[in-house]
Amino acid sequence: MSSTAADGLALNCTGLVKRYGDLTAVDGLDLTVHRGECFGLLGPNGAGKTTTIEILEGLLAPDAGAVEVLGSRWGADDDALRQRLGIHLQETQFDERLTVAETLGLFGSFYREGRPVADVLETVGLESKAGTWVVHLSGGQRQRLAVGCALVGDPELLFLDEPTTGLDPQSRRQLWSVLQRFRAADGSILLTTHYMDEAQTLCDRVAIVDGGRIIAEGTPRQLIASLGAAHVIEFDLTPGQDAGPDADELATRLAGLRGVRGAGRDGDRWQLGADDLQEALPALLHFAEEGGVTLDSVTSHPATLEDVFVSLTGRHLRDV
Repeated sequence: MSSTAADGLALNCTGLVKRYGDLTAVDGLDLTVHRGECFGLLGPNGAGKTTTIEILEGLLAPDAGAVEVLGSRWGADDDALRQRLGIHLQETQFDERLTVAETLGLFGSFYREGRPVADVLETVGLESKAGTWVVHLSGGQRQRLAVGCALVGDPELLFLDEPTTGLDPQSRRQLWSVLQRFRAADGSILLTTHYMDEAQTLCDRVAIVDGGRIIAEGTPRQLIASLGAAHVIEFDLTPGQDAGPDADELATRLAGLRGVRGAGRDGDRWQLGADDLQEALPALLHFAEEGGVTLDSVTSHPATLEDVFVSLTGRHLRDV
């Protein structure tokens, strides 16, 4: 028995590398996904997420590294392994003149065993669209159909590459419900996304990817806790007040305010990590008044994965 199957892992890869000429899209990436969990790869466009997931799906060959999926390696018995997977690509092309039910039936025919079309229609909430041509579906309905095509083979492991990109909030939440039901039935999921709220809602563990490398990994709660602050205060300064060589000194002074645990900038907007808003906000206002600094558009919110991402990638880019 392979180590992946013995350890209860749905997925295991080590030292994954993929190059395109001088560009290294994936740079020594290590990743494990446990059976029955939803794991998220987070990062901006160009971070290497899609290349990574296509290697794990068996669609691309890596230049280096080892991949095990459900206890098997690509190149041994690929057809048997594909029977156990569901794959949702970033873009799925459908025959526009097939109905929704016919499309699911077509995809279901690729599998030796699978789920009844009527069952999948109910799962993705498209029962009323069963006889509708694909050309007449909305964007959200097409995405649910694409997920249905990934589910029709009754997979053990589901690969989802940015499944909700471009969807309105209601359609996104409808898809989240579909994935949560799959996960509740002991299915395993690996998804890529650049929506931090999506990862925070769906994922048991997440890895933040930048430049083809994992720069942070853990549960959403662990990563948020790594900020060292429960809240984030954001504000703009009057133009010119944070420019030039005094910007670093200003960051140091802001970080030293009572209740503040760190200070930095995301573009033109300042961000303070704070443990206690009742301490940090008055301290910030007093600092502005004493220093003759004008604050604009002051807001605060509980710390999220979005703040972790900004913090990590900000440091990484400055180092580069």
